[in-house]
Amino acid sequence: MTNSVGTRAVFGVIVPSTNTVVEHDYWTARVPGIAYRAGSMYIENPVMGDDDDFRALLGQIRASIDTAVRDALTAEPDRMVMGMSAETFWGGVAGNAAFEQRLRDRTGLPVTTGASSCRAALRELDCRRIAVFSPYQPVADVEVGTFFTEAGFDIAAITGLRCPTAMDIARVGDERLRAVVAELDGPDVEAIVQVGTNLSFVALADELERELGKPVIAINAATLWHALREHGLDDRVEGAGRLLREH
Repeated sequence: MTNSVGTRAVFGVIVPSTNTVVEHDYWTARVPGIAYRAGSMYIENPVMGDDDDFRALLGQIRASIDTAVRDALTAEPDRMVMGMSAETFWGGVAGNAAFEQRLRDRTGLPVTTGASSCRAALRELDCRRIAVFSPYQPVADVEVGTFFTEAGFDIAAITGLRCPTAMDIARVGDERLRAVVAELDGPDVEAIVQVGTNLSFVALADELERELGKPVIAINAATLWHALREHGLDDRVEGAGRLLREH
């Protein structure tokens, strides 16, 4: 029998326990017939004030991901979506591929990650020279930069907001995000890319694309777009950026 709210697909979405934005962004897109079941990666200590703190936070995520996947699988999803981006960039292109393979082996399902989604989005939009921002500490921005460079993109600039805790990511407002984009943008930048799934940026990215006349890719919009298209679903969504509206 078909799931009554996920008549077309059920996506398992793996998120940190501190994340309040991913599910909100997916449900706000209102893709008919798609349901989401979140599995939560427990974070006991959300501090990420420096590089060592960030490594420790990532360790908590790695320790709890199997439980989050286990919980999401009880809803019998059709696809697994990684709603936490840092781990998917770690180790560059090879690290991302290995992470996705582990998740496929664990679940027996197709897998969508933030790193692969951003790569696919930039290729779809035919953008090579990019600027990137995150809520991370420098140690994680290095990993993000390595992934994009290895994937064939030219990074004009990359910066992190250095959020002190995982919860503070969701507290960053539009004014600060607009200022970051303004600092990163330039005539040689073909696209702005945002990573860090607990940053609320989808709606603002849509506005900024229209103002700047170039792609501004919010990672939650990219992962939803990639999950839908890889799943054979061609729904177009307004208010979530050019990717979901036109591609």
